[in-house]
Amino acid sequence: MRFILGLIIGIVLVPLAILVYLMYGKVPVAVDDPAVPHERQLVHMPLDARMQREMVGTHMEPDAANLTDGARIYVDRCAVCHGLHNHPSALGAHMYPDAPQLLEPHPGNSEVIGVSDDPLGETYWKVLNGIRLTGMPSFKTQLSDPYIWKVSLFLANANKPMPQSALDILNRAPAPPTEAPPHLSDSEAPNQE
Repeated sequence: MRFILGLIIGIVLVPLAILVYLMYGKVPVAVDDPAVPHERQLVHMPLDARMQREMVGTHMEPDAANLTDGARIYVDRCAVCHGLHNHPSALGAHMYPDAPQLLEPHPGNSEVIGVSDDPLGETYWKVLNGIRLTGMPSFKTQLSDPYIWKVSLFLANANKPMPQSALDILNRAPAPPTEAPPHLSDSEAPNQE
């Protein structure tokens, strides 16, 4: 009898208690809320497993044309959240988790720039599919497959010398906003009728 009672508690009451907790509205879901214990591990396990299962390779090479196209795509689509070298993005800093600044060296290892230490297929997967609940959108309907590979090649090689044409694009790019815009007063608010 105790076994059956324990089974009922485990199968019915525990999930019901979790559901009530979730519905009560106390789960930390806002950007400024503290992380749930082991949140990073719980989120990254299935993400890493899926990326490993679905990673593919490419025939494209990190030549000057592909890296230049990748730099152009990065400036047009990615820099608003991921910043430029020495120009971090305020928008990316107010996401949860923060959008990594992909053209900056890692704090503990200056030889790694952004995701240059990640497998190329992993970066491609992230750009193609996006990552749920992070602000990272899927670009599969925004960019053609060759362009997704080109921006992935650019990021994978961010720790290597770039062709001058790619550097010119990066150097001429407008810096992303470094701070959030000020709050609008009621008189400045857009008409919402």
